[in-house]
Amino acid sequence: MSEQIEIKESEVKLSAIKSQGAGGQHVNKVSSAIHLRFDIGASSLPQRVKERFLASKDTRISKEGVFVMKVQDSRSQDMNRMFAWSRLDELVQAFGKEPKIRRATKVKKSSIEKRLKEKKKRSVLKSSRGLVVA
Repeated sequence: MSEQIEIKESEVKLSAIKSQGAGGQHVNKVSSAIHLRFDIGASSLPQRVKERFLASKDTRISKEGVFVMKVQDSRSQDMNRMFAWSRLDELVQAFGKEPKIRRATKVKKSSIEKRLKEKKKRSVLKSSRGLVVA
């Protein structure tokens, strides 16, 4: 079930914005950061992937179901665009995988006995450290 989920280029809106932080004189002239917007509900993703994506507690998802990400790792706009696409793809692929079902397990009797034995041993050791009455 490890199918590759494709994201259509027309479903993603990329815009160049000014990056934050240091950069000298050049920083005020160049828009090198990338702002990515992806409408999850209107996308062509499989329904199960959409549901998992929207159910996640990711703060980058708005109330309207739009995923918004800002990438400013590089000083190059092209590199930031590439980083944004790869991160979105990683997220979508992660939500495409079936989550593992948790199965409750019981604590073994031997583990409980071992823990209680160790507690008793430690208790005896600590109680022997008391004041010696002569």
